Amino acid sequence: MTREELYDNLNEVFRDVFDDESITVNDETTADDIEDWDSLEHINLVAAVEQEFGIRFSMGQVQSMKNVGEMVDIILSQIQDG
Repeated sequence: MTREELYDNLNEVFRDVFDDESITVNDETTADDIEDWDSLEHINLVAAVEQEFGIRFSMGQVQSMKNVGEMVDIILSQIQDG
C-alpha cells in the first residue's frame, strides 16, 4: 500500500469517526485542526484505524503520535512488517 492509498483510506476513517465529509488529513494534521477531536474521539479514532488496517498500536505509539504523518509512518511500518 502506498502512502497515498493509505491517506485515501485514512480520510474515510476520519470522516466516519468525526461525521464530517469535508475532512482531508495530511502529514501535518493534528487534533487542533479538527473541531471534535478530543481525548474520547482520539480513542475512537485509534480503534477505527486499527480495525481499518488490521493492526494494533502499542500504548507508547499512541502517546508518541504528534500528527497524522506519524500515525501513517507507524501504520506503514506495521503493514510492511505484517
